[in-house]
Amino acid sequence: MSRTEHPFRSGGVECAAWLYRPSRPGTAPGVVMAHGFGMTRACRLDALAERFAGAGMAVLLFDYRGFGDSAGEPRQVVDITGQRADWRAAVAHIRTTPGIDPARIALWGSSFSGGHVLAVAAADTRLAAVVAQVPFVDGPALLRGLGARRGKRRTPVSAAARHGLMLLRNAVRDEVRRRRGRPPVLVPVAGEIGSGAIIAGAGVEAAIRHLVPDDVAWRNEVAASIALRIPFDRPGRCAAAITCPLLIAVCEQDMVAPPAAAAVVAAAAPRGELRRYPFTHVGACIGAGFEALSTDQVSFLTRHLRP
Repeated sequence: MSRTEHPFRSGGVECAAWLYRPSRPGTAPGVVMAHGFGMTRACRLDALAERFAGAGMAVLLFDYRGFGDSAGEPRQVVDITGQRADWRAAVAHIRTTPGIDPARIALWGSSFSGGHVLAVAAADTRLAAVVAQVPFVDGPALLRGLGARRGKRRTPVSAAARHGLMLLRNAVRDEVRRRRGRPPVLVPVAGEIGSGAIIAGAGVEAAIRHLVPDDVAWRNEVAASIALRIPFDRPGRCAAAITCPLLIAVCEQDMVAPPAAAAVVAAAAPRGELRRYPFTHVGACIGAGFEALSTDQVSFLTRHLRP
């Protein structure tokens, strides 16, 4: 296979993207990929892109505007609407790339981008398949599950409340600054309870850093105001409108994205398939979890992207 830089424009900004081409001759199907919340293309997704390319698929793996190697200011701002626009621009880009069959394009997303691919697929009936791995599908379900998961970890209620208040205070400050055109208030993507992180819990940051290679300068920070928007985002509600085959992969030990909510999405999609695995949220991307999930996903995409 080969990998080249293959950037595209979204909202007037250049998004960095790698294009993987399989070694097989002829026109190839395509898979568009991007990472989850606050992560970049270099954070372990290249390993999965190589698996897909090795199975005969071309892969476009990109960074959102304002993240990683993509242009865009301000940096580290998770804009739900903007990121989904980046997905649509990436799909349009790969459909016009020579050597790739525009009728055989699939989406792959994980965690927060697992929600993005659901929303994008619901409005694009030309897509051939979608994979949503440990996906974020519903803001209210995420909040309900958060309380239950904190109980299981025996996080003191007072500590959790202080953390939530810290995050809310920073989110409001960031929103005010955003409306005034000022630089964002940044908080950690992941951290311990009390850090003010968006994703908080014992060992969460250490787990996520397993996805970051030693030579990658990943920034563990995002604009805080996204905490005001996540509770109202419900991409899973569009499941019934996704007409192409949809694979939902959930991990039973997932303490980040509630697996029960994702299972409901799989059942609601006309051509939904659900696969369950005994791993954690991050465990889906490393070690035995990566091997199990990637094997099933290669099989699913190969089956549905055939000419």
